[in-house]
Formats: sequence, C-alpha cells, structure tokens
Amino acid sequence: MRTSTKDQLRTTQKPASKTLKVVTTKPCTEHATRFERIFFKDEGFSTVGAAVALLITLSLIFSAAQVYRTHSVSADIQNIADASVLAAENEVAEFMIVARTADAVLLSLTLTGVAAYGLGIAALCTPATATLSGKLLELGEKVLEARQKFSEKVTEGLNKLQKALPLLAAANAAAVARENGNSGSSNVAGTEKQSGNSDYAAFTVLFPAEGKEIVNSNLKGVKELQEGVAKDAEAIKEAAAEAERAAKEANQAKLKAFEADCGNNPEYCMYERASSLASLSSAENPLYSSVDTWSFEIALKRAQSYYQTRHYAEAPQGSSVNERANSALRKIFYDYAAKEVAKGYVRETEDSFEAYFPLLPKNTQEMRESSLYTAILFPVTNSGGSYIMHAWEGCPRAAGYEGKGSISHMEHGGYAQCPTCKFTAASLGKVASASTAIENGFEYHYNIVAHAAADYKNALDRKRPYSEKVKTKTQGLLDLCKEVLASANNRIEVEPPGSVGAISFVVSTQETSPSAGFESSFVSQEASLGSRAALSAATLLEEPAGETGNVIASLLDGFVQEGGVGAAGIVLDCWSGCLMAYAQGQDAVRTTIKNVIDSIPFVGASGLGTWAADAFSEVVEGLGLQPADLDALKPVLINSEHVASKDDGALATRYLHMKEQVLSYAGSSSSLFSSLVENVEEGALEALGSPGEEFEIAVLELPVGGVSIPLTITLPPALREFGTEAIQNLAEAVRSVGASVTDAKAWE
Repeated sequence: MRTSTKDQLRTTQKPASKTLKVVTTKPCTEHATRFERIFFKDEGFSTVGAAVALLITLSLIFSAAQVYRTHSVSADIQNIADASVLAAENEVAEFMIVARTADAVLLSLTLTGVAAYGLGIAALCTPATATLSGKLLELGEKVLEARQKFSEKVTEGLNKLQKALPLLAAANAAAVARENGNSGSSNVAGTEKQSGNSDYAAFTVLFPAEGKEIVNSNLKGVKELQEGVAKDAEAIKEAAAEAERAAKEANQAKLKAFEADCGNNPEYCMYERASSLASLSSAENPLYSSVDTWSFEIALKRAQSYYQTRHYAEAPQGSSVNERANSALRKIFYDYAAKEVAKGYVRETEDSFEAYFPLLPKNTQEMRESSLYTAILFPVTNSGGSYIMHAWEGCPRAAGYEGKGSISHMEHGGYAQCPTCKFTAASLGKVASASTAIENGFEYHYNIVAHAAADYKNALDRKRPYSEKVKTKTQGLLDLCKEVLASANNRIEVEPPGSVGAISFVVSTQETSPSAGFESSFVSQEASLGSRAALSAATLLEEPAGETGNVIASLLDGFVQEGGVGAAGIVLDCWSGCLMAYAQGQDAVRTTIKNVIDSIPFVGASGLGTWAADAFSEVVEGLGLQPADLDALKPVLINSEHVASKDDGALATRYLHMKEQVLSYAGSSSSLFSSLVENVEEGALEALGSPGEEFEIAVLELPVGGVSIPLTITLPPALREFGTEAIQNLAEAVRSVGASVTDAKAWE
C-alpha cells in the first residue's frame, strides 16, 4: 500500500514541474502562450490550478496520516509485549518475597526455640527461677518442633509453587495482553471488540524454565539438646540450690563483717573507733556505704593502720606510776598487734577466697598462748637475792636493773611482785581484755570481722563444688544450644523459574486496515496490516531500598504478638524481637536476648543465674548473624539476549541459536515450545489443584499465644476466576500462540 501511495504522488507531480519551469522563464513560444491561456489569467490562478494544488495537498496529508497510523498500530504490539513480560516477572518477584518471608519466619522460630532453651537452662541455676525454667524448656522444645513442621510444609509449598510459577507468569502476561487489546490497542486500531475478546495473545517463557529444588533446612543438634536437658536439668537444679544456700551464708558473713568494719557508722564500728581513738585520715580510714563495694581487705588495712598509729601515738594519760605502767603495757601490746596484723592478708578472686586475720589475745590465758608471754621485754632487778620484774624501765624500783626477762620467766621463776608498779601476767593480759569485751573497743569489732572472714571462707568452700558442677553441666548444655544455633544460618535458598528473566512473545491474531477509522479516497484502501508479532524480555533488578525492608516488615507486622506474663510472655517477646533479626541481623538478636534476660530475676546469692545468662548471651553473640539481603526486586526491561545467555537450559540455547541464525520456527522449535507448555501445565495442575484467590504455602502454628499464621500468595485473576479448567485453557491458548508465532517467522 505504501508503494501505491508513492506512485500516485509521483504521477501527480510531473505536470506541475513543467508548469513551474514555463512560469519561471516565460519563453515567448507558441506552446508557452497556449499553456498560459489555459492555466493563467492576469487576475490570478485558474480554477483548475487551485483544484490540482488542493488535491496534491490532501493526498500528502492523508498519505502521511496513513503512515502514522501504520506505525502506531505496529508499535502497539511492542508496548503490549513489554507490559506482558513485566507482568510475568512480577509473579517471580512476588514469589521471592514469599520465600523471604518464609525464611524470616523459620529464622525467628529457630532463634526463639533456642532462646527458650537457653533461658530455661539459665533459669535452672537459681532457685528463684527454677519453676520458670521447666516451662521455658518445655516451650523451647515445642517451638523447635513447630519450626521443623513449618519448614517441611513451607519447603513442600514453595516447591509446588515453583512448578506452577511458569504458568502463573504466563497467565498474568496473557491477561495483560488481553486487557490491553480490549482497551488501549483496540481503540488505536479502530476495531470494535466484544468484552473478553482480544486480537493480542502472549506466550511467555521464564528462564530458567525450571527452578532449583528447595531443600528442607533441618536443624542439627536438636535431639542431642533435648536429651542433654532431660539428663542434666534436675542435677543442675539441685546443685544450684545447695550453692545458693552456701552463698547466702557467705553473704550473711560478709554483711556482718561489713557492719562491724564501717557499715554501722555512726554507731560503734572499726571505722568509728579508728576515727575517734586514732584520728586516722580518710585515706587510711575509708568509709563505704554498701557491702557490694566493700571487701575484707578494707577492714584488714584499716586495722593495720590503726595499730601502727596507736603504737606510735601511745602516751600516758597521767603522771601516776599506775598510769605510766599501763601506758607502757599498752605500747607493748600495740607494737605486738601491729606486727601480728601486718602478717594478715586477703586474696580474693571471682572463684576463690583466702584470708588471714590474726586474732589478738583478749585475756591473760590467751596472752600466755601468744608470743607476748615469752617476749623478753621487762626489766628485772635483784633485791637481796630476790628477783623482781617491772612493767617498764621507768618504774622507780627498776633503776639499775640487771637485765630483762619474760612473763614466762616471772611465773616459772617465782619472781616477787614489784610493790610500786605491781606488775603481773594479768597486767598485760587485761590490756586488750576491756577493748575486746565491750563495743567501745576497736578489738571488739576487729574480732567480729576476723571471725566473719573465717565463716565467709568456709561457706564459699562449701559452695565451690556445687558451683563447679552447675557451671560444668550448664556450659555443656549451652554448647549444645550453640550447635543448634549454628544451623540458623542454613537459610532457605531459592532459584525459581524466572530468576534470570522472562521473554514474552506477543502476536496479533486479526488483520487491521491501516486507514481504519480514517478512510479517504486519496489513498488506496485495499492493503491491510497482517499478523504482527513482537517480543520483549525482562529481569529482576535489585534496588537498595528501605522500601523492600518496609514490604517485608509489613508482611511480618501481623505476625508480631504482644508478650504476656510468665514463660509464654517471654517466648512471645523473644519471637517478636527475633522476627526483626531477618532485617537487622545480630543487633536485633542481641537486643532481644538482653531485654528478655533483664525481665527474668536471675539475681541470686550464688550468682550462678547471672553467670548462666551471661554465658548464654555469649553463645548468641558468637552466632554472628548477618542481615538478610532485602534489596527490592523489581522487573525491568532488558535485551532478550542478556536473559537467555545467563541460562544454560535447552530453551535458552535454542533461543540464542535461532536468534543468531534467524531460523524459522518450523520443526524442532515448535515441538520445543509445545513440550515446555505441557510440562508447565502438568506442574501447575499438580501444585494448584483448584485455585481460589490465594494459594496456601504453609500455616505456622506457634505453640504459645494461640498464634496461627497462614503464608499465602495471591494468584493471577486468570487462574482465580476459572480454576483448574482455566489452567488447561491457558495452556491450550499458549500452545496455539506458539504455533502462530512459528508460522509467522516473528524472529525476522
């Protein structure tokens, strides 16, 4: 038809060319004069000339309009092919979102189940949470069982959906082509169609045509964990109870010592006595307000400073012989006490306690058992063959003493008593007696601390074997939790049909006049546009987007449940937090476990509950969970060669070969399409059965809080409306389109 139009234009233009030449040169010839008489007059163009000019103009206008209409109608099929292939890949993108949602749920169940186990194991370590531990362990087992069932169901469902995905994509693409033909393209073509009919048919193929089978992600070590808990839980609980009792005794002893040292201030205590009697500085005599920040070493150093200061500062309070004698004996006692207390030590670590608080004699008998009894400190005089021992060298009767002796010498040698200082063994024995026996004496409170330190050590010694037993068995169970957690990184991996891309073949099944709706006699009406064909390709492009994160989050919003009280509330809180681990990775797990641990009263005298909770936190921290890839998957148009070249399947190979060689569709290629459609039809019928609006992949039944969550995907309208019969009809339509395309040589 385009050739006919050009021919008409060429015929019309030849006379006009000669006329213009005559007018320009105006030759004075007979022929020119005759021509001018026919077409020209002095007053302007003749009627015939104006008519010819108008005819030429109209012919050009209608010819250009027909060319535009021809191009417009021809281009429409490419637009429809583009829309069809994008619709097909959109089904693949939706499948990927569903797969990622299933992966997120599985991950959250794994983390929740192990968290319930880990928290339950930690709760065994303190009597305050022992009852809670049983419920947590029970729920942990049930959650992991629910996780396994869900994994099996979701794997089966996704594999079924993969088989149906090629037909779902083809149905969506066909529906888009049909609807475009019913609306936009039919108007362009100028044809009228009844509702439900279209002159466009789409045949869409996914690359790869078959997806990679999804493997069930089984957890490792669950059975061993269950058996370990059943074996050791009761032993841990009993040992923890014994350790708690011993720890409480130790804490009581420490509290008693703290109060005697400085906790009773401003009442009598070592701090108050040291301040009043020795005027120690704050550096030597520190004050602590809490037993948690206080240690036995503080009391020992306070005593060491006190006796040194009292020794150097000791002086008689009066001038009487008796007062000076007592002052001298006090100085001897303080010197002895300073040296003895200096031998003391406190060696305390997280797991051990060793302390030595030297006890000072508090009466004469205890003095006889100390080195004071044998110390040669006292002057001895000889008066008429009778030996006399004096309290100190300053005694009036000790002048010119011959030597010194000990109290032991005095008692065993039958020494006579000095009539002036009246020194006896009891004189030295009673120096510490008063300050030890009553509250206003420093030694009274020091002795309390010394005995409390011994009680503290004994209690810790009783606690130690029980604590070691608890830690050993608990760590063994937590190691089993760690093995199960390692399986959390065994995620659902999918490579569905269409993961590389899709190619749509669209054909027009009706002939259309290029001038339909714009007929005229200026151009030929006999030609028509025959069958038209186009192809388009699309793939999924990842976009960095919080948008996809929001899509995943919105899908999971309905899953998040409000936690309650007790073990059920703890498990629900864990699950809600662990759902976010899919998007936020390790940070979400860390925050969730910390918050849950803080809500459980692990604090106990033994510290084993806190230790176990921290140990479990370390296990979770070692998981090293990374955020999932949440980039948006959006279908975009692409050159079909880029799609086919990334797939090594038979269809892709044939496609590339035919495209390169510009071969016809006869023979093997037609049978290739037919075989593909039959496989797609069979897989779709098996997977979908009688489809409704949605296809259910799996249902999660969480064993707490009455949570039931169906995981579904919305089916294309073409399948929703007609059910199984629609699948067969669509497959037959696709086969027909494939045959049509092969006959039309659309590749060229």
